[in-house]
Amino acid sequence: MRRSEYRGGMVLLLVAHMMCVVPAAAQGPPAPKVTVAQPVAKKITTWDEYSGRFEAVESVEVRPRVSGFVDKVHFKDGQIVKVGDPLFTIDPRPFEIAAESARAEVARARAQVALAMSEVERAAPLVRSGAVTERDFTQRSANLNVTEAQLQVAEASVKNAELNLEWTVVKAPISGLISDRKVDIGNLVTGGSTGNTTLLTTIVSLDPIHFIFDASESDYLRYARLASTGQRASSRDAANPVLIRLSDETDWTHKGKMDFVDNQLNPRSGTVRGRAILENKEQLFSPGIFARMRLFGGEVDGLLIPDTAVVSDQMRKIVFVVGDDGVVKAAPVTLGPIYEGLRVVKSGLQPTDKVVLDGLANPMVRPGAKVETEAGEVKAATP
Repeated sequence: MRRSEYRGGMVLLLVAHMMCVVPAAAQGPPAPKVTVAQPVAKKITTWDEYSGRFEAVESVEVRPRVSGFVDKVHFKDGQIVKVGDPLFTIDPRPFEIAAESARAEVARARAQVALAMSEVERAAPLVRSGAVTERDFTQRSANLNVTEAQLQVAEASVKNAELNLEWTVVKAPISGLISDRKVDIGNLVTGGSTGNTTLLTTIVSLDPIHFIFDASESDYLRYARLASTGQRASSRDAANPVLIRLSDETDWTHKGKMDFVDNQLNPRSGTVRGRAILENKEQLFSPGIFARMRLFGGEVDGLLIPDTAVVSDQMRKIVFVVGDDGVVKAAPVTLGPIYEGLRVVKSGLQPTDKVVLDGLANPMVRPGAKVETEAGEVKAATP
């Protein structure tokens, strides 16, 4: 074989080899595989969260109605008291004397009434005979009316004196937990109905108990619109359910219901005050404790996806979806709370979208990339 023919054959073989290799290199790496599934469409019970504090249903400042020296203290600081339990005794002796004096005045007034009545009875037949003038009879009748009025005043004084005597024993006006005593035995306390009375102690009721919170203006308007369309009853008219979680708890285990919404919004904070009520038989809740509350916000149709399928893109939350052409697209979404272990998507997705569930860790899976899909499933956790 000639050298020129050999060289020509080698060239032809090299060209053929290059024609086979170049198309394979042009294909690039294989498309990444991802698992996709359609979001779960479900009717979702929404709950709005608020911070608030517990407040007693009844709270009383115990103050004396009469003045005097404290003679006895009948309770132990911080104990549970019932309605009518004696708390303090103010020295009753001055009031006993006043009551006895008032009763004596009643006896004197009754004697005067009896005397005036006998004079009127004796004068009545003498008027017809002319032995007693009409003017004298009228005077005697007037004296009888005056003495009867004086008797009524004396009887009222007795009631007042006996009431003051009764008030020397200060009793619990409500049942609940009492605070410590603010005065000790031997102290002079000031009673009455003015603002200068002496504070003896305070009592707060424990069961049931209120939970007070503030809702924003936007939430108030949303609730009002839901009520107007019949999707959710107003908490002014219905006892919408609430769930409470204390600061050391992770589950919403305490149940209650709404029982009040204020009649106006606070113009400074733009919030409206709401109130829930719940049982406190175990006395776990105490007035002043802060907690978190969930308020029933109605039922809406929503889409559910795993929380791991959500990606942060600067200030946005996005979800990768795969089109019919196998190309990845970024869908900005508005998220809601976790529901049955899945994230609620309020907007940005369609029920038919194929959401990327697995494979997001691959840097090749990005918007515009072509991927190979594998069917998966979104499963809601058992509540």
